[in-house]
Amino acid sequence: MNEQLFAAIEARTDDLVTLTSDLIRFPTVNPPGDAYTPCAEFIGERMRRSGFETTLIRGEGAPGDSDRYPRTNVIARREGGRPGPTVHFNSHIDVVEAGEGWTMDPFGGVVKDGRVYGRGACDMKGGLAASIIAVEAFLAVNPDYPGAIEVSGTVDEESGGFGGVAHLAKLGYFSKPRVDHVIIPEPLNKDRICLGHRGVWWAEIETKGTIAHGSMPFLGDSAVRHMGAVLHAFEEQLFPALDQKQTRTPVVPEGARRSTMNINSIHGGQTEDFFPGLPSPNVPDSCRIVIDRRFLLEEDIQTVKGEVLSILERLKQDRPRFDYVVKDLMEVLPLMTERDAPVAEAIAAGIRAVLGKEPDYVVSPGTYDQKHIARIGHLHDCVAYGPGILDLAHTPDEWVGIADMVESAKVMAMSLDRLLRGG
Repeated sequence: MNEQLFAAIEARTDDLVTLTSDLIRFPTVNPPGDAYTPCAEFIGERMRRSGFETTLIRGEGAPGDSDRYPRTNVIARREGGRPGPTVHFNSHIDVVEAGEGWTMDPFGGVVKDGRVYGRGACDMKGGLAASIIAVEAFLAVNPDYPGAIEVSGTVDEESGGFGGVAHLAKLGYFSKPRVDHVIIPEPLNKDRICLGHRGVWWAEIETKGTIAHGSMPFLGDSAVRHMGAVLHAFEEQLFPALDQKQTRTPVVPEGARRSTMNINSIHGGQTEDFFPGLPSPNVPDSCRIVIDRRFLLEEDIQTVKGEVLSILERLKQDRPRFDYVVKDLMEVLPLMTERDAPVAEAIAAGIRAVLGKEPDYVVSPGTYDQKHIARIGHLHDCVAYGPGILDLAHTPDEWVGIADMVESAKVMAMSLDRLLRGG
């Protein structure tokens, strides 16, 4: 049976390459959320030709959703001939901006030297295409199968997934009894099974001041200087402490096995839209930073927040007129599926058969949509597995290897066979 599956996938190699290029040519850039609807419709039509019932679902009310930029998701489902479990392949269709430094059209879907190039090739339209080919090859070899198969193309993963998987999970699309096993073809390398991810706390910290004339700053109170004190305290106290925290879980890359925090942005005082005029002479009365705190499975979220708040409170006691406000933006707890979970074991068997080696089990440094499937859908038999090299995601000249997609599709098809038929 495996040989028949492998032959069916190899026969579809050209189709796999074409499908990947076609998906890349939809400039589904997030933000703002361009081309979501035509891309979702394209996927839906493809799956209908393979006998799937498809549904377009808009993430109404989600951040960024509007009539101009609707958060359009697609779910395709095909029932088998008799009762059994449901296996769901979930991929996000949104990509980050192209940015500078490309040597080719980022939305051209260029095929060259055994690779498909373009924004989203690696993260994760190559994985989406591989999962579709895997499903279509499985159906060709196993027209009579138990259970059901689902394939989805969802939006907004790059900005938290709230208009995509989170919205669908609230509607019951990622919960039992509808779905039993979920595979997310994120680019974690073809010989790795990603069991979960670190936690994240995004927050905005605002320091307060008093506006005054810039020629007489002694009459005001600079919020930017107060924020400077915050950043200095972080450098002296928080960052060294985070660097000492280590996890026992297999987070990749190695540097992410420590706790980390990134300062995502800083804004204070004069806006940047005054050109071609001159800045106004004001003492800034507000300064804001956004922090991106990634934490480990061994850490408690209240402790994570407390480390930041304790520094701010000490500054409030020690620094004259210092005041601040903290606003939570996003909070996701770390999670990790067990290695012996059915979906992880099925993929492991596929890796052994296709690649002839034991899989590496890893944990992602950043979150992905598994978080919503677990926390909202309460479905924990979910892992990430797909083609592509993680380090290429979001880079100029992003690419995915054709051979890697073919081998990953074989692993996915074997996993599907094992989960539905016990093969």
